[in-house]
Amino acid sequence: MVEWIISDGLTDYDTAVAFMETRAAAVAAGEADECIWLIEHPPLYTAGTSARSQDLTDPDRFPVYASKRGGQYTYHGPGQRVAYVMLDLNKRGRDVRVFVKNLEEWVIATLAEFSVSGEIREGRVGVWVTRDDKPLTVSGQKPEDKIAAIGIRLRKWVSFHGISINVEPDLEHFSGIVPCGITEHGVTSLVDLGLPVTMDDLDVALRHAFDQTFGD
Repeated sequence: MVEWIISDGLTDYDTAVAFMETRAAAVAAGEADECIWLIEHPPLYTAGTSARSQDLTDPDRFPVYASKRGGQYTYHGPGQRVAYVMLDLNKRGRDVRVFVKNLEEWVIATLAEFSVSGEIREGRVGVWVTRDDKPLTVSGQKPEDKIAAIGIRLRKWVSFHGISINVEPDLEHFSGIVPCGITEHGVTSLVDLGLPVTMDDLDVALRHAFDQTFGD
């Protein structure tokens, strides 16, 4: 059984981390079911374990939290759905690469429900969309924007942290960092792509696509 929790309003980051660590420990001990927790944060930046100080270009704009998840800097805020995943890899195969690939496939399947083609790029973390509606880059390529981020941590083979998908955040807030250390590409959202998707719409799609991807 995977318990799904949806929190209204904005959830403090430290509160979220404390919940995840407690729940992950309980899952590892066999004292709690696996959990998917859907939340929104107030505006903030988090620094993953590979974050570089020079990629925080506006350190005074929002609170900055050191995170134990993988990855570099990312932004969280209203209009972005964060899905924290406390899943037991002891039961799902102890393969981190496969697990991350499943998370990517989950995001891609979720976006597909809105006819958005999410893609993975070698050497780039997260899920990307090709912008046919924008001019070609100086190298003659179609521009690509990031629509979802992925960053996890494992403890006793139970995951926490997870994914985030941009529904309708203020995209300007990403300008205070170099998202995931990548300068040559932009950031987008479902609404920025011209899709009138609500958070409730996304939550339904996340649940459906999770069942497809993970078989739960």
